[in-house]
Amino acid sequence: MTNPQPQIRVTAMPTDMNPYGGVFGGWLMSQMALGAGSLASREGQGKAVVVSATDFAFPGAMALGDELNVYCEILKEGNTSITIAAEGIARARHGEETKLVCKGTFVFVLADDDGKPRPVRMQGAAAQPAAGHASNNDG
Repeated sequence: MTNPQPQIRVTAMPTDMNPYGGVFGGWLMSQMALGAGSLASREGQGKAVVVSATDFAFPGAMALGDELNVYCEILKEGNTSITIAAEGIARARHGEETKLVCKGTFVFVLADDDGKPRPVRMQGAAAQPAAGHASNNDG
């Protein structure tokens, strides 16, 4: 990936484990979705709704206490959508060793206040939430 800054950095806790003692793949997927959603919301300056999640792979295992760093990169930008690749790199709890543990691709559609698709690139005040009205970013 070309972006060296992680979107999400989180430690795997006991509640994130599967019955076999490994980190649950669904937890890894959700962390990638959170990171990708954060990037989509910032890039589109508003609500971004995930509409597709594909190409998941889990090439490595992660242990309890390891730190997950999720890196994201925009692959494609359409009129109302953003396609983002996400990678999860685990860092060993007691060291600096890292390894790729998960990756996937997400498509987000930018939405207006009524939930209808809107352009990714809004002009001026149209992209900003109304004064006194909190933004609802569903990353």
